[in-house]
Amino acid sequence: MFSSLVKSTAPNNIKMNWWQYWIEHCWMTGWKSIHGAFSIWGDLMSSNYEIYALPRTVEDSEQECLQWFWISLGEDNTYPKEFLEHLIQMIDGSDTRK
Repeated sequence: MFSSLVKSTAPNNIKMNWWQYWIEHCWMTGWKSIHGAFSIWGDLMSSNYEIYALPRTVEDSEQECLQWFWISLGEDNTYPKEFLEHLIQMIDGSDTRK
């Protein structure tokens, strides 16, 4: 659906503390996923299917909306802390030309 911004703690600091990982990443990513599922559910309940009707690819926009709803319920965009710290380290390395 969409990805979250990965924030670093400070320049030259590649470790995330408890607050940054659990609140800024896990908790906020979870709320964004819930918001997305409820938004699609609202489209289903109000028969707002026109944004799901892609030209030449979707024959039934209601079915497409329903599929997006079920897919959004299974989404998990949270990543392990070590993976995020590795990404921050790579970004820091590219900024300092390492």
